Amino acid sequence: MSDSKLGTNTITQIGLLVHDIDETSQAYADFFGVEKPKWFWTDTVDVAQTEYRGESSVARAKLAFFNMGSLQLELIEPDQHPSTWREHLDKHGEGPHHIAFVVDGMKEKVAVMEQNGMGLVQKGEYTGGRYAYMDTFKQLKVMLELLENDKKSNE
Repeated sequence: MSDSKLGTNTITQIGLLVHDIDETSQAYADFFGVEKPKWFWTDTVDVAQTEYRGESSVARAKLAFFNMGSLQLELIEPDQHPSTWREHLDKHGEGPHHIAFVVDGMKEKVAVMEQNGMGLVQKGEYTGGRYAYMDTFKQLKVMLELLENDKKSNE
């Protein structure tokens, strides 16, 4: 779709919030008949440069990924610090948190989203790229995550 605000209409990931990443990872591994992935912590704030609602945040989360063909399933167990993960888990319990799209030009895409009433909730860096969670609940009934991977020749 050339009119897509993101420049793509391909969902690359579904993120689920969980209370116990080991238990839930094992349940998915058993269900899909695959090996249980190892979980890892997100980077610390000095590396991730995490911002939640415009403020620096030390929030971290345990992550585990299942690569299921063209779609990745991400399990997220947040720590107790303020984050979109913690807020959503506390308010809504376990289950879907976001759908993600890979984009080019993160700053421009965030600006377009904000111009359309979909504000930035949380952003940060990860090894190889960056992410931004946008508040799209009112319009789209689910949070969108934008993922931008670094290119060999950085912008």
